[in-house]
Amino acid sequence: MGGTIRIAVLGASGYTGADLVRLAAGHSNIEIAALTANTHAGKSMASVFPHLSVLPLPDLTTWESVDWNGVDAVFCGLPHGTTQKITASVLGTNPGIKVIDMSADFRLRDPQVYAEWYGHSHFAPELQDEAVYGLTESYRDQIRTARLVACPGCYPTAVLTALLPIVSEGLVDSSDIVIDAKSGVSGAGRGLKQNTLFCEAGEGLSPYAVASHRHAPEIEQELSRAAGTELLINFTPHLIPMSRGELCTSYLRLSAGANPAMLRDALKARYADETFIKVVDEDVIPQTQNVRGSNFVQIGVFADRIAGRAIVVSALDNLVKGSAGQALQNMNLLFGLDESTGLKQLPLFP
Repeated sequence: MGGTIRIAVLGASGYTGADLVRLAAGHSNIEIAALTANTHAGKSMASVFPHLSVLPLPDLTTWESVDWNGVDAVFCGLPHGTTQKITASVLGTNPGIKVIDMSADFRLRDPQVYAEWYGHSHFAPELQDEAVYGLTESYRDQIRTARLVACPGCYPTAVLTALLPIVSEGLVDSSDIVIDAKSGVSGAGRGLKQNTLFCEAGEGLSPYAVASHRHAPEIEQELSRAAGTELLINFTPHLIPMSRGELCTSYLRLSAGANPAMLRDALKARYADETFIKVVDEDVIPQTQNVRGSNFVQIGVFADRIAGRAIVVSALDNLVKGSAGQALQNMNLLFGLDESTGLKQLPLFP
């Protein structure tokens, strides 16, 4: 399918929204029709993000003021608890629009689980059943025909991309998964928070949301589907004093008869034809600087010093493949375009 796709970006004043605009500007089929940011309504995008001043962009407005006539796709980069009501409103009056949600509002399949982890009832449970989980390489066929795509969180994208193939093949003991995750400060959003101030986050490393991070049930949801049984995982995120990037180290107990080489082979076989997933050779260690600014994921497999165990390391850019890039990849699927359109930029190094 060719032609122009007119998009609206809701929450364009956040880091995710801004990166979506950056990527969309290089997409040959996209016209940016509307940008919303209720707290910055009336401002130019350049006044909020000066690095985008070279682009001829519409001014920011409230989402209620958007003229939805002629809008083909909506990207939602809003805080959790906000997108559900807005999506229900938009689709209620414009059922032909495609919604690509970058928030957490439709990721959890069970509304009760959502309520448990996000502190309020699901505001659009009637839409939850039609939401397709937007982990592109795992749900490609379902995404193509969806109206509402729930893009995964950045941590789940890094973890699930690395672990789903080996869990589904029974190569590891899925009841013993420990994930040590680290993300750049942009993962916390652009709002003012004490722990992300330079003097608080700089020159240090700190865990947060220990044993209580909201991405844990999302990871468990998808790994449980792959394993065929309900799982609990050990997941601890850390804040790294860098702008963007994410690295997840997963510690795994091998199944009887399995070895690390079998894990690497399974991953290479699964992603052999994928554009953006790169399983590195045995002597290569994934690093965030190898994927910065790109839609690529690096995955490496290593033998642990402890017999019968393996270590899997995955790295991605939390704002691109972990959010805006994967959202754009999913939009390409929705509109019948080559999946890599607008996403072929190489990692930025150094």
